[in-house]
Amino acid sequence: MPSMLRRALCAGLATAALLPAAALAAWPDHPVKLVVPYPPGGATDVIGRIVAQRLSTALGQQVVVDNRGGAGGNIGADLAAKSRPDGYTLLMAAMTSHSTMAKLERGKLSYDLVKDLVPVQVVGFVPLVFVTHPSVPAQNFQQLVSFAKSNPKKLTYASSGAGAPQRMAVEMFRVQSGADMIHVPYKGSGPAMTDLVGGQVLMAAETVPAALQQVKAGKLRALAVTTPQRISMLPEVPTVQESGWKDFEVVSTFGVMAPAGTPADVLARLNAELGKIMQDPAAKEQFLQQGVYVLPPQTPAQAAERLKAEVAKWAKVIDETGVKADE
Repeated sequence: MPSMLRRALCAGLATAALLPAAALAAWPDHPVKLVVPYPPGGATDVIGRIVAQRLSTALGQQVVVDNRGGAGGNIGADLAAKSRPDGYTLLMAAMTSHSTMAKLERGKLSYDLVKDLVPVQVVGFVPLVFVTHPSVPAQNFQQLVSFAKSNPKKLTYASSGAGAPQRMAVEMFRVQSGADMIHVPYKGSGPAMTDLVGGQVLMAAETVPAALQQVKAGKLRALAVTTPQRISMLPEVPTVQESGWKDFEVVSTFGVMAPAGTPADVLARLNAELGKIMQDPAAKEQFLQQGVYVLPPQTPAQAAERLKAEVAKWAKVIDETGVKADE
């Protein structure tokens, strides 16, 4: 080998040895962190663990769940938004809750949901159901409306958090019906359902997974689900729209997000792998067992439009209802 060629080859090898490993290896070459912005055990955590397990297999690297609960999901979302945009930190987002908090906490948050985070894929949604304690003399949704309007301040309703979809659904009900009801806030669905079953509070719009066992046991009465069509988990329960309230739709939507600036090829890979997971019959069944209805795969652009629509919808609802974060 000529000496000039040998020197050039040696120089090239020396330069390569000095390059960061990340520049020489395809993403991902080490574990990925999936931030769950709520404590273990809730819907976001359960969904996140299914996603992490299946994404680990798809990527060939472990996807580790990192629970960072607090401040209605804002602590974890803020952490993810401010992480290095290299594809190694993702957010398991409760997109509906984050959208409501973006309005309720406007001016207080240190991150911008739309500008600082990029939706990678919308995974699915969890439906809600209006449930009452059996002592409430309402056998259907229309009778609930009549009872609420005829008995000012008698109907108490639970919510699992200031910006939670559970609260937003009842606030929409309150404003559209004109009923005067009393809000009883709780820190999570668990304690809210415990008091509802015990009769300390009389009504809630709760996620179906959180309420289903008590409904089947006859301890709560299911009056209407908040989806446009009936759902397989409660096929005998009509929708709010069937009950005469057009355009009433509230679901809790979940998706995977990444810090803004994450490389396009990384986002494309994640989007494709998540899309495959969502089309896998076994994965769909695994999600459904947790009360999650998987949505058809979307492109990152479609996922971004979905997020913007959520933000706009809940900003309008909050303006119309006058909901405050500290109430």
